[in-house]
Amino acid sequence: MKHYICVTCGIQYDATAEAPAHCPVCEDERQYVNPSGQSWTTFEQIQKKHKNVIELVAPDLYAIYSTPDFAIGQRAHLLITPNGNILWDCIANLDASTIDIIQRLGGIRAIALSHPHYFSTIVEWSHAFGHAPVYVHKLDASWLGRHDDVIKLWDGQTLDLWDGMRLVLCGGHFPGANVLYSPAGKGMLLVGDVIQVSSDRKTMSFMYSYPNNIPLSAAAVKVIDDAVKPYAYDAMYGAFGKYVRTGAKEAMDFSVKRYIQHIR
Repeated sequence: MKHYICVTCGIQYDATAEAPAHCPVCEDERQYVNPSGQSWTTFEQIQKKHKNVIELVAPDLYAIYSTPDFAIGQRAHLLITPNGNILWDCIANLDASTIDIIQRLGGIRAIALSHPHYFSTIVEWSHAFGHAPVYVHKLDASWLGRHDDVIKLWDGQTLDLWDGMRLVLCGGHFPGANVLYSPAGKGMLLVGDVIQVSSDRKTMSFMYSYPNNIPLSAAAVKVIDDAVKPYAYDAMYGAFGKYVRTGAKEAMDFSVKRYIQHIR
């Protein structure tokens, strides 16, 4: 019995004797099945072929990503706080060096996921750090590949954490898509690609499906905007190394208006 991992999206599934025939996440129109066909790997095989980079990208904020890229190629982020660290989103690879460095930084108190595309190997990460709770919004529970008692489903519009941090439901990309707000510094949002930081690092955009180029409706973008508008933030950190380091709230206001104008 093995916990197989989809090569295309990086999500680990419940243990089976043989590799699954399908990856529901990739077969959904927000993702895709590799043109060469569905393929699978294992946690151990990934560890042999990939190494992780842990990069300080802002005070008390580390990006964690694999080289070479695996699956979607997203970044996880470790936010250091006085009362415990939170891992925002996840990547498939986790090796001894990564565990050692993170432990030296204070470990992981909790893990939170923006949406199903980054569910990855969340159970492996949790078990490596003292069975830290993994927060997934209830609306996205049906997309979980691997199930475990460490996964804690939350409901409603927000979930208060500690040190002023909060998970904020936005919807759009997925019904349970959410972002992490922290009041640290002048305030920040960690957004995965629920809100996509653009290549100019000055604006944002919004999509239902990124690989298949399906935009969100104006109404869905308005819901996202309304969800984050009450929060004071100056920086925004996306899942692919694109960050708005200052003026993010003003950039969000501009980007929402621009998007709605063009989509209509």
